Amino acid sequence: METNKFLSLQEYDYNLPKQLIAQSPSEPRDHSKLLVFQIDKGLLEDRHFYDLPHYLTKGDVLVFNDTRVMPARLFGKTDKGSKVELLLLKQIHEETWRALVKPGYKMRKGAQFFIGNKELTCKVDSVENDGTRVVVIPKELNLMEEGVIPVPPYITQTLNDPERYQTIYSSVPKSVAAPTAGLHFTDQLMGDLRKTGVEIIFATLDIGWGTFRPISADNIHDHKMDSEEFLLLESAAKTINKAKAEGRRVISVGTTCVRLLESNIKEHRGASNYIVGHGAGSTNLFITPGHQFKIIDGLVSNFHLPKSTLLLLVSALIGKENLFKTYNHAVDNGYRFYSFGDAMLMI
Repeated sequence: METNKFLSLQEYDYNLPKQLIAQSPSEPRDHSKLLVFQIDKGLLEDRHFYDLPHYLTKGDVLVFNDTRVMPARLFGKTDKGSKVELLLLKQIHEETWRALVKPGYKMRKGAQFFIGNKELTCKVDSVENDGTRVVVIPKELNLMEEGVIPVPPYITQTLNDPERYQTIYSSVPKSVAAPTAGLHFTDQLMGDLRKTGVEIIFATLDIGWGTFRPISADNIHDHKMDSEEFLLLESAAKTINKAKAEGRRVISVGTTCVRLLESNIKEHRGASNYIVGHGAGSTNLFITPGHQFKIIDGLVSNFHLPKSTLLLLVSALIGKENLFKTYNHAVDNGYRFYSFGDAMLMI
């Protein structure tokens, strides 16, 4: 791909009626709608998520991101009583975090504020070029007690059950957002998939600001992704590589697993046989139109925000024309969008 070629961000905008932005998740989880798109045939089908096993076959490999959302939102106040809000993005050292802070214009270098029931004194250590802050927070802060699960700003309703913004298989809480494609899965559905002969494996990518930070550059290729940490166990890598060698499909549940797998190529055997590596690492891979997918053969994903990195990844997989074909169909047929919305299967 020619990364220096101008690719306009405005070409990936679309109009979405406000009422289609889901404010609450479907109940049960797998009763959300599922738009099935067959890439090669260009066919669309309107189904429900519990129909997913009908479109997968014995030997398919589904890759899930088992990260868990940490209670990364904190509320505090200044010595004058003004409110302060933090979204912790990444722990740098024991008492140092990269964070988004509101109100930003007051939180300059050296600014102090207080957080938690113990009113622990926190301090802005530096202001980064991207607007984030490096904040010193005393280690005495109990994040699990003081923090709140951060839901996206377009969800304005109160989330009564924070577990509904977690997948049923989530593990270590180190992410600031959920891998939302996984929110549709239930224990029953996972069991049905296994009965079908689908192999289920887990990987971990800790979702940070890189996944949801808006693109500000007019030329998409000028955007730089933040690095995010991942872990792929050797057993999972072996399952994926065996499937690829045997010509079986590897289908990613969510865009985070796509980025993890596509950036972790360790060996290349022949024109189309790529080997994914295992272990811990990090990725800042920005998948844009023109990307040649080496590992994944399909994707389960929610419907994404206009002009977002996630929307561009979907376009890279199915093509720009098909992207707007599917999204226009979803809008016309009342699909619900974004984190608590419906899903699409692209195979």
